[in-house]
Amino acid sequence: MMTAFWVWFLMAFCFMGLGIYNFFSKKKSAFGFWANAKVFPVTDVKAYNRALGKLWFVFGVVFALLGLPLLGGQNTPYILISILGAMLEAIAAMVVYVTVIEKKYRKQ
Repeated sequence: MMTAFWVWFLMAFCFMGLGIYNFFSKKKSAFGFWANAKVFPVTDVKAYNRALGKLWFVFGVVFALLGLPLLGGQNTPYILISILGAMLEAIAAMVVYVTVIEKKYRKQ
């Protein structure tokens, strides 16, 4: 019963860890958001990586909060909050990335 909750929280902490790593990174190259896609030319790499780090950290925190209904057990109807919330959160993260971060840091 608690296994699903701990797996969900482990994934949330992975997202938060990715956000912290991106935020404090000293890399000279920009981190990618999309899987297997080249990163567009970035105007300010450090600011872009910090913005992406904030996005991933907030994603992880909200993802962790969406996992709380798993404490109610396997057969609770509140699990729909976790499932649908995670889906909507992922869509919201993509929208924020494309409309805010990519728009702000893409070289014209």
